[in-house]
Amino acid sequence: MIPPDTSTSGDSPPDHSPSGDDITTTTSSPGSSEQLLCPVCWTSFARVRRQRFCSDNCRKTAWARTHRAPAAPAAPVPPRGRRREATVYACPSCDMRFYGQQWCPDCNQPCTRVGLGGLCPHCQEPVALTDLLDTPQNTPEHPARG
Repeated sequence: MIPPDTSTSGDSPPDHSPSGDDITTTTSSPGSSEQLLCPVCWTSFARVRRQRFCSDNCRKTAWARTHRAPAAPAAPVPPRGRRREATVYACPSCDMRFYGQQWCPDCNQPCTRVGLGGLCPHCQEPVALTDLLDTPQNTPEHPARG
């Protein structure tokens, strides 16, 4: 017969500190004061429990920096001079593109503006910047809710 193991009985409390007790697990020893640098304003402060920032203002500033919306890409700036000279136009009937010309000479019709652009360095065809960039055009800032 094997004697019962008394070390695993539920009579005695465990020797280790509980992992869910914040005061027990995060408070430093009484003789040492832990000095940290605030990641927002770079001032030193004495850490208390889980504190990461020197003040509530720095904590709120850090949260705002990590949760702000990404900046919208800047619109391309046309070169100095007239905007028409840096714009690509397309004829609505024959789909020909023109660089700096608002009138289709073949159809004798006004053209619609495609956007800012220039001539392709390889084929010398008019190319708009919107053709080269993968940015959505004419999207509303606030989508309609249904």
